[in-house]
Amino acid sequence: MASSIHDLARHLNISIGTVSRALNGRADVNAETRQRVLEAARKLNYSPNQSGRSLRQGATRSIAFMLQPHPGDQQYGEPFFIPFLTGLQARLAEYDLDLMVVMGEPGQYQQERLRRVVETRRADAVVLANTRREDDRIDYLSKAGFPFATLGRSQSGGDTYPSLDIDFEKAGDEAVDRLVARGHRRIAAIRPSLDLNFGYLFLDGYRKALKRHGIEVDPGLIADGFINEAGGYQVTPRVMLSKDRPTAIIFNNDAMALGGCKALAEMGIRPGHDIAVIVIVDTPLCRYFSPALTAFRPSLEPMGRRLAEMLLASLPAFAGPEGTRIMREVWPLELVARESD
Repeated sequence: MASSIHDLARHLNISIGTVSRALNGRADVNAETRQRVLEAARKLNYSPNQSGRSLRQGATRSIAFMLQPHPGDQQYGEPFFIPFLTGLQARLAEYDLDLMVVMGEPGQYQQERLRRVVETRRADAVVLANTRREDDRIDYLSKAGFPFATLGRSQSGGDTYPSLDIDFEKAGDEAVDRLVARGHRRIAAIRPSLDLNFGYLFLDGYRKALKRHGIEVDPGLIADGFINEAGGYQVTPRVMLSKDRPTAIIFNNDAMALGGCKALAEMGIRPGHDIAVIVIVDTPLCRYFSPALTAFRPSLEPMGRRLAEMLLASLPAFAGPEGTRIMREVWPLELVARESD
């Protein structure tokens, strides 16, 4: 029986990426290792299957991550995505795959850039983020039969592709629980607009928790805006100007929380003193704000590594002897209590 590249890697106790580079004569593998791999390949009767040797004929050995910067003030980078991409790249590199980041213009939805990646075969698979409730990108990739995975869930595409998401619903629920336990009954929720699915999940948890505590959901305490500092700055006064204003706010984005806290300060309302603030999700921005913002922290680098594994498990080239698998996971967040609530 012919052996696979997985068998060779296990036999030699080296990574699949090193085996692949040695078999393909790559210069970054030293002569001794290359000789060990070639001898083991002969001994174990290694036979590369053509669907598994490359993702498709003329494979690029690159995975494209579609990064959509948010419009507005956040010009210093994407603090959520950098650690995630670090983990994603690290795991892909173990399989001799490169990560290519494809950036759109801030605020644009990337459909045309995605189409170019697919039609010109610039990458062998795609990772999507910022998934929407109904996502045209997922529909397009599914129809094209192009391999992909998503960071975030969507109602598009069914269960036919790998996805890894954060449990925004549970975080919204737990944030309300924490605030109610501290005596709050008027709790506002501020989320991004643009039909982003995680905003819907957050609101689902928020509403369910309020109802469980016997608190009526007040539409006047729910607002959405652009997913940046300016968006938070603009919409926070709306909920604060209600007749019976809130004593606590949950922000569904760190940049919106920063803008919102600036608006509160200009209104003479001190976060952590006059009003409680919780953020979903945590980034360094929350840690170094004054007061430091209580937030829910995701495990971003491990999530990047895991989504790489899930994507590779769906591809014949890397699935291993058990065959391809479609995996979908939702990861919890860890509450980090700070000064703001």
